[in-house]
Amino acid sequence: MASKPPKGDPVQDAPKVAEPKHSAAGLTAIGHSLRMAHQQMGVKRTALTLLSVNQKNGFDCPGCAWPDPEHRHTAEFCENGAKAVAEEATLRRVTPEFFAEHTVADLAGRSGYWLGQQGRLTHPVYLPEGGDRYEPVTWERAFDIVAEEIGALGSPDEAVFYTSGRTSNEAAFLYQLFARELGTNNLPDCSNMCHESSGSALSETIGVGKGSVLLEDLYRSDLIIVAGQNPGTNHPRMLSALEKAKANGARIISVNPLPEAGLERFKNPQTPKGLTIGAALTDLFLQIRLGGDQALFRILNKLILDTPGAVDEDFVREHTHGYEDFAEAARAADWDATLTATGLTREDIEKCLRMVLASKRVIVCWAMGLTQHKHSVPMIREIVNFLLLRGNIGRPGAGVCPVRGHSNVQGDRTMGIFERPAEAFLDALEKEFGFSPPREHGYDVVRAIRALRDGRAKVFFAMGGNFVSASPDTEVTEAAMRRARLTVHVSTKLNRSHAVTGARALILPTLGRTERDLQGSGEQFVTVEDSMGMVHASRGRLEPASGQLLSEPAIVCRLARRVLGSGSKVPWEEFEKDYATIRDRIARVIPGFEDFNARVANPSGFTLPHAPRDERRFPTATGKANFTAAPVEYPELPKGRLLLQTLRSHDQYNTTIYGLDDRYRGITNGRRVVLVNPEDARELRLADGSYVDLVGEWKDGVERRAPGFRVVHYPTAPGCAAAYYPETNVLVPLDATADTSNTPASKSVVVRLEQSTTD
Repeated sequence: MASKPPKGDPVQDAPKVAEPKHSAAGLTAIGHSLRMAHQQMGVKRTALTLLSVNQKNGFDCPGCAWPDPEHRHTAEFCENGAKAVAEEATLRRVTPEFFAEHTVADLAGRSGYWLGQQGRLTHPVYLPEGGDRYEPVTWERAFDIVAEEIGALGSPDEAVFYTSGRTSNEAAFLYQLFARELGTNNLPDCSNMCHESSGSALSETIGVGKGSVLLEDLYRSDLIIVAGQNPGTNHPRMLSALEKAKANGARIISVNPLPEAGLERFKNPQTPKGLTIGAALTDLFLQIRLGGDQALFRILNKLILDTPGAVDEDFVREHTHGYEDFAEAARAADWDATLTATGLTREDIEKCLRMVLASKRVIVCWAMGLTQHKHSVPMIREIVNFLLLRGNIGRPGAGVCPVRGHSNVQGDRTMGIFERPAEAFLDALEKEFGFSPPREHGYDVVRAIRALRDGRAKVFFAMGGNFVSASPDTEVTEAAMRRARLTVHVSTKLNRSHAVTGARALILPTLGRTERDLQGSGEQFVTVEDSMGMVHASRGRLEPASGQLLSEPAIVCRLARRVLGSGSKVPWEEFEKDYATIRDRIARVIPGFEDFNARVANPSGFTLPHAPRDERRFPTATGKANFTAAPVEYPELPKGRLLLQTLRSHDQYNTTIYGLDDRYRGITNGRRVVLVNPEDARELRLADGSYVDLVGEWKDGVERRAPGFRVVHYPTAPGCAAAYYPETNVLVPLDATADTSNTPASKSVVVRLEQSTTD
């Protein structure tokens, strides 16, 4: 039997702390997965559901975007994937009676953990202007409300259409089509807050804003560098790929401010050896200072240039542009400045170099630890420089590997969810559908918040996600949302964004990945794109949580028909009845999706083309892969301050909190902790177990404070600290963003620690 949701919020201000772990997964992970699944789904439903996750005839995990191997295990999921599925397939329900009992103010006072634990939303609900709680509303009336508010706008650009990574390809294509037929490119998405820096850097340098490797490349690599990433929590199935790569002879370098259990040793729960001793993964751990990665790769590039025969001169001559300017900048790299920026020793960097020079095929993987700094884009460009020098792009077993977080976040961008669409994409839309899409760029996440704050945007519509908790500068973001005329969220479960509303608000409940989708032409499936450009089908197996749920494509189609009216040139009713008709249009608009329906019928799906990987062709402005020569940057730290990174706990996926433990780091029963290097703590006179307020410092002089955090002495890089988001998003200034990509700089926040009144 599934258990009931908690009635009250658990006490979270007294976390318990033990020694961090040095291995990940194993029997413990199995136990945690099954326990959480049983709590949410019961025994029978757990078995039925988990055995369909990531199977060729099943549904794609709503968690991370890690690709599926060709040959699947019976249990092809990780611990956090099991948690994500359990929360979606839960037997708990949030009914209209729940909203009658809880005011919006009450919900706003609850933790994200408590809200998420209440269960699946069952009915559309509406918060009228001046009301204090949501009330049931028909779907027809809900669409009327949206149409009223959009119709009252002075311009379509006063509406914002946000997308979360969970949205399917079909729903995303329809969503951007609706927004653009309405007349706006205001299509911010969660990529703006995570891998926008990757896309910006890669588009400029290799011509494609995606990774250049497939899963098989990891198995063939000689050296894999994992930088700014914690796969043991954020992409646990990646550990299986790293284990296989190690077995095939690869070596692994981990570059991170924190030691992470998953990269130390992986106990693969699929094998007898894994359940006992496991496999050591990391051969060299470089405990880098936050933001020092550009300096590290710059000095490596200098050393490669200084090593006779180390540069792949044929590749550089035939396939690259800008080498001379890059080489001049790299040769000027200074050892003293490098050691200051990185916090590493010369011995460790030289050991890293020897491993690089001994390897013909090199892959560099990264995640948020690299993408959320002011200088993230030049940092990632420097990684591209590093790979280009030795011909490690367009070679099997080598390349760039930005590891995407949410399940279809990359697919959404491919489908056109982007505030700065390419002219060729807009031309294709116009040719296919017969209307003129807007050409002026729209708002990304940060610009959308500014527009809401300043009254230039009045309607906010979110296709999934938890925008308020995911965004920076919490107080500014929440105030901006409350200035809106209407906020709308298409959701499966409650989250904090539902409690931070405009004058009017709607929550529209939708089908989850796990559920059957029946439309006019019969049972439907949707498609997703993984982190390596593989596209495949996803078919839900469970009965919907409520007969009142609509699918995301159905919601968009009905909304478009109501808002755009009979003058629309798009066959919305046809699209709702049969998703194959959506895929036929995608095939005619988006390169790489030709003959979409036939190709996705293959149980393994298909691989999208990638010119640098497939042909060593680089579709950049120069027609070649571009070396770059940006000045080296790194965050400067005033005396008596620490550099804070926000991160996830192990009982968390993005802003969804599954529990209050972070067992790999030794934290249980609480989230308000700050991890501080023991030497820094002694210098700052911060005892382990004492309580502090985290106070952000930025050039605008505004005090941003996160109160009541327990100090944990932890082996972080000196000068660096870490704490969980979304609790610490309040410290990230809205205007502190990465150059070029405009991604919030959540991994390099200067803070001072003040004794807390909680102490």
